[in-house]
Amino acid sequence: MNKNIINDDNYTVSRVPTTMRFPFISVTLVYMGMLTALDQFMLGAVLGHSMTLSHAFLSIFFGSLIFGFVTIGLGFAGMREGLSSSLLARWCGFGRLGSVFVGMVIAVSLLGWFGVQNAVFAQGLNYALNDRLGFGWSAALSGTALTVLVTFGFKALKFSAKLAVPLFSIVIGYISVMTLTGHNITHLINAVPIGEPITISAGITIVVGGCIVASLITPDLSRYCQNRKHVFWMVIASIVVGEFIVNGLAILIARVLNTSDVVAIMAQTAGGIGLLTVIFSTLRINDINLYSSSLGIANALEGMTGKKWRYTWITLAMGLLGTTLSIMGILDQFVDFLTVLGVLFPPIIGVMLVDYYILRTNRALLDATRREGKLPDTLSTPLIGWPAIVSSILGSAVGLALDWGVPSLNSLLVASIFYWILASLSAFHRR
Repeated sequence: MNKNIINDDNYTVSRVPTTMRFPFISVTLVYMGMLTALDQFMLGAVLGHSMTLSHAFLSIFFGSLIFGFVTIGLGFAGMREGLSSSLLARWCGFGRLGSVFVGMVIAVSLLGWFGVQNAVFAQGLNYALNDRLGFGWSAALSGTALTVLVTFGFKALKFSAKLAVPLFSIVIGYISVMTLTGHNITHLINAVPIGEPITISAGITIVVGGCIVASLITPDLSRYCQNRKHVFWMVIASIVVGEFIVNGLAILIARVLNTSDVVAIMAQTAGGIGLLTVIFSTLRINDINLYSSSLGIANALEGMTGKKWRYTWITLAMGLLGTTLSIMGILDQFVDFLTVLGVLFPPIIGVMLVDYYILRTNRALLDATRREGKLPDTLSTPLIGWPAIVSSILGSAVGLALDWGVPSLNSLLVASIFYWILASLSAFHRR
């Protein structure tokens, strides 16, 4: 089978065969696009505008630890089983209908991300055109173009990553040199932030919120990896470049320019090239957002109806919704959006990891069907995993309500421990 050809449905509700796996660099470039994009630059600019340098980097360090641990675990599972995130959830505690819940959460969250990124794209496009189109028409045009691109599936992700990752890296380097040259770095490091103050725990939650979506959808991409080593280094390289280098530079640049507005930063320091980078960067990350959102909806629809739905039509519908969100102004709620994601996604990830690696509820079933390249049939697949759903909701509630500690870590630990207890008691009762 030709490795350069992806089947029509992009394996929306099936395993990716081992014969269709890609080389390390191909998948890593696509994956790295999620953590070396403008949303990470936006996040770094927010931290630099509102936190001291030491507090900002502590937030990045601890947020990256949480992200790295859970992401590598999920990535290994996705590679081993060849399954997307929402499909994997069926046999990681949530069951057939429970995975519908996971797919919907992924889809809604990524639609939010699509709206945020498309709004940044539209700002850059409108700025470059001297406000001739206006923000609304710019957002509609950019959202439509991105949606059409993503209908081509994983092939489009590889194509855009090869163009945008190098371009983004070069321009960020150029902007950093142009902005920081002539400034006293020691003064910038010790400067008092002028934005609204953010605590370390809130900073960690924002960092986790900025990348936790990437964690949950890692199997969507790691299912194309050839082995565990590829998954491990894909995640580590993305963390180093995205969290520490891109965020670190954004923190310093935001302090020099006294703004967290990335479009203004790009326009002031790199002119037309900077605006072109805004456009290419948002294109690169938004194709992933829309791709995984469509996979989540495809799994949800198949779980509810028992029928396969065409990937192309799902993508077009989701793109329309995401574009509408950007026109409605979701960018204005960026920090609040990250905070909610920082406590909503970790519980789902915790439940899946506990079930797959500790309780191993369906591992024998997955192992048997993987050898045949099939999925477990409907009769052998749990219908709904109430312990998983209850634990996820409880974890999110605790993360939102409890002020002590780091909300994203609180939600992850509460959901994981509670699910372990509930599932163990349920298994004991069935005996």
